Amino acid sequence: MPTTTKTSWLDSYTTKFGNDELFNSDNGVKAHWKKLFASFDQMGVNGLIGRQKDIDWMLSENGVTYNVYNDPQGMHRPWSLNVVPLLMHQNEWKNVEAGLKQRAELLNLVLADVYGERKLIKEGVLPHEVIYGHRGFLRQCSGITYTSEKLLSIYAADLARGTDGRLWVVNDRTGAPSGMGYALENRSTTSRTLPEMYAKMNVTRLSGFFKDFHQMLIDASPSKKDNPNIVILTPGSHNETYFEHAYLASFLGYPLVQGNDLVVRDGYLWMKSLHGLKRIDVVLRRVDDAFTDPLELREDSHLGVAGLLDVVRRKNVSVINPVGSGIIENPGLIPFMPAICKYFLNEELLLPQIASWWCGQEKERNYVLENLSSLVIKRIDRTNRENIYFGKFLNPKELESLKNQILERPYRFVAQEQINFSTAPNLTLDSLAPRNVVTRAFSIAFGDGYRIMPGGLVRVAPDSDTVRVSNQRGGTSKDFWILEDNNVKEDKKRNWEQKSSIAISGLDDLPSLTAENLYWAGRYVGRTLVNARFIRMVMRQMAVVENRNETPDSIKLQVLFKAVTQLTGTYPGFAEKSKDGQQAMENPYAEMLSVIRNRDRVGSLAHTIDMFSNSYYSIRNLWSSDMWRVFENIQKLWQAFQEEETPSIQRILKVLNQLITRLIAFMGLIEESIMVQQGLLLYFIGLQLEQSMLTITKCRSLLSVKYETQIEYDLLEYLLTSHESLNIYRYSYRSFIQLEPVLDLVVLDLEYARSLTFMINRLQKDIARLPHSKKDHQLTNYQKYVFNAFSKLRLAESSKLSATKSDEDVVREDLDKLFDELSELLYKTSQSITGTYFNHTDKQTQLFAQSFPI
Repeated sequence: MPTTTKTSWLDSYTTKFGNDELFNSDNGVKAHWKKLFASFDQMGVNGLIGRQKDIDWMLSENGVTYNVYNDPQGMHRPWSLNVVPLLMHQNEWKNVEAGLKQRAELLNLVLADVYGERKLIKEGVLPHEVIYGHRGFLRQCSGITYTSEKLLSIYAADLARGTDGRLWVVNDRTGAPSGMGYALENRSTTSRTLPEMYAKMNVTRLSGFFKDFHQMLIDASPSKKDNPNIVILTPGSHNETYFEHAYLASFLGYPLVQGNDLVVRDGYLWMKSLHGLKRIDVVLRRVDDAFTDPLELREDSHLGVAGLLDVVRRKNVSVINPVGSGIIENPGLIPFMPAICKYFLNEELLLPQIASWWCGQEKERNYVLENLSSLVIKRIDRTNRENIYFGKFLNPKELESLKNQILERPYRFVAQEQINFSTAPNLTLDSLAPRNVVTRAFSIAFGDGYRIMPGGLVRVAPDSDTVRVSNQRGGTSKDFWILEDNNVKEDKKRNWEQKSSIAISGLDDLPSLTAENLYWAGRYVGRTLVNARFIRMVMRQMAVVENRNETPDSIKLQVLFKAVTQLTGTYPGFAEKSKDGQQAMENPYAEMLSVIRNRDRVGSLAHTIDMFSNSYYSIRNLWSSDMWRVFENIQKLWQAFQEEETPSIQRILKVLNQLITRLIAFMGLIEESIMVQQGLLLYFIGLQLEQSMLTITKCRSLLSVKYETQIEYDLLEYLLTSHESLNIYRYSYRSFIQLEPVLDLVVLDLEYARSLTFMINRLQKDIARLPHSKKDHQLTNYQKYVFNAFSKLRLAESSKLSATKSDEDVVREDLDKLFDELSELLYKTSQSITGTYFNHTDKQTQLFAQSFPI
């Protein structure tokens, strides 16, 4: 369908679908689209492509991701946003708003009825199999009453324009609807990339909606506090929309918690913080219904909180949306929605739906079976992501199999008419092409009605032949602009009058799992940096040997190789008296490459980087955008290096240099992201503890055994080099390298930031600031261990440590004993900190096993 406009972008735009957002019923271009493309024409092809590149760069820099399971591109796939927004005029949107408000109100009444009086079933408006045959119906939730005016607090509808030109409801989303955060990020990115168009076209702002969303959560408090304690409950960093969970937590200022962060005591829900228990009033839930309470629902769940439903029954916490609301995400309800609307509201549905036939009725089932090849078949319950069957794509054998499934359990299936929904312009390479679009619109309970987000999350098919629109299947996204006739003023009052009092303001309010991730982030960053520096030093010595065409069998190289194994823990590695150790010594390059790049080898540099990435990603809501940029640079560098087949030693050294530089930049930015009392203290403790333990291991590997003078000199130089202390040593001592001054500098110096004594002293000061350290004027176990370690170092003398018992002895026993005792004390310190602050409750089990069919 060619256009009649004279603008260059639109001259080349054609669509074979006959139903495009660009055109009105007379096949003319809608006025607001003309205005947009007039601006695009002024930009030109290169200008618009440049703006798309700006969007891609901005999303990458901000770390906007959508997790795709088993994705060959990697789990954290970058979010994709097209530069061309979807446009709709305010006049049309008002009709959609009215329909969404009606549908939200109606589904709220359905949800209350399903878990209450069940009049719909009793009076024959709705067949009981539609509810009881759906896994989303949780009998444990029956009869629960709530303090909030609306049971359904958040409602999302997937909308698409049908052949009649109206927006149709495709799906209802009521359990834990996702997409609000992505819609907000889309708006933030597009408004900065197209600022002149965004202002000129009078786009309705989203700030008012999110302000009301924040107020809705406050009002949901059962005790009607002015400043209730609110948390966002996430399944964790591997969930597909984890970015959104972290984004909303950061945007709204609520703690992001997992099930292990929460516990039920005395009929209330509490958050486990470093200081103790903090009572929770409102939970914004992003965990699926059946996984929220392992005591009453799925016992195998590690995502929920044992006893949560009991607290809800007692009206001591509000969960949004309430547990069990997933029953409304039921396509089996769609055929009965007109009758339900008449029953509850005595109205006609304002928003049309896809023509649907529930197979539990004989007449409808016969129609479906006769027209199977032209319909779309769904399970009424897709909680386990069951397949959707497109009849026209099935061969006769598959159609027969599907027919038998329907006949065996007809109540489980619903058929829908297959409709080509509308397309919208999408920038592809250097032209515009039509792509199918589906919009997710969001409603929130507010006052005695519902408030609708002006716009929503637009998902776009990846190509022109794709029928289903899905992010998991490679779809992209658009910003959704609702356009007003009058100038839209910026909301200058950006601050919100009320705030949740549990916003992270100190260690007392830090969730225990967040604290643990901060602690391990520090440990893994420290481990990565220390190991990378030591491996770099060893690879340099290998390069020297390679350049001289020497065999790598010198004593000093063997000592270095064994130290690599001891430092990384990648046994057997180069260990002595081992067949594998002998093979590693014969081919050190292969062993070193494995220690560097084998992600499946615990202790390898690659494995440590993966663990560092996981701990960082789990608390990404705490970090700044600059940190994310550096983090992404580390990931890209390492991913490219991993894909190389057989890198040379020089190439490995170059990558290690870049990795170390970026790690140092990352560590420098950490202190700018959060305050010490907001959790940075845990990072510092983990970092100092790890660096102290690795310094002990490194020194013990290189210094405990006495060698001949030249070898010992070289080993001391290697130690100082890997410790980034060679220049400081030369400046401080102005002498040849000797063992005693090296021990003084690297191990015993109280003022040198890289010395073991300095790090343990700082660790001693930092752990004294932990909550339990301040109780009863007594030292905790972890304080005692660190104090004991610090005391041993302060009492040590380098002259005694560097000596052997006799000239014939080769082991410096005092030095080795000191390192052994320090290692044990720091290990006990780590165990004590973990036991005090990070241990979570034992798993609670059900008295009677329950069946949750899958």
